[in-house]
Amino acid sequence: MSTASRAAATLDDLYRVEGKAELIAGRIVRLMPTGFRPGVIGGRIYRSLDDHAAAVGRGVALPDGVGFVVSELASGRRSFSPDAAYFLGPLPNDEMEFLDGPPTLAVEVRSKSDYGPAAEAEMAAKRADYFEAGTRVVWDVDPKAEEVRVHRADSPDEPSTFTLGQVADAEPAVTGWRMAVDRIFA
Repeated sequence: MSTASRAAATLDDLYRVEGKAELIAGRIVRLMPTGFRPGVIGGRIYRSLDDHAAAVGRGVALPDGVGFVVSELASGRRSFSPDAAYFLGPLPNDEMEFLDGPPTLAVEVRSKSDYGPAAEAEMAAKRADYFEAGTRVVWDVDPKAEEVRVHRADSPDEPSTFTLGQVADAEPAVTGWRMAVDRIFA
């Protein structure tokens, strides 16, 4: 029987992974590709955030697959790769590298496997990691229920829920930005 242990994965290892992945507790955790509808929804949110960033000349919107590096969290997490994001921190000197710091707004669009008690626990743990890292707002976008649950760092367990006919916001992370829920799920 071998007693050799595998070395913990590093950020350098994460850079070499093809596809979407995150570094958690010394392990590369590959993230499943999303389905059609969650992908379209994430793209719509990104485009709206990008239009806002261009209009106000502040911050940068990021689409699915962009990496954010953070100091090791209590969970062991070292990175995030949300479905869409808004970032107010400094951009890297080498634009080919991950962003240093958490997203200001993280958007997580539920995929087919993101339902049920185990998935809810995983999503709650990831939200806690976002807030520990310094993210100000996390959107939990549910394509099945057609609602957006907005979790804020100052009250992470008391989300605001936006449904069809309403306009969702990401205050205080993205000041002045709003998006009609009907447009998200069109």
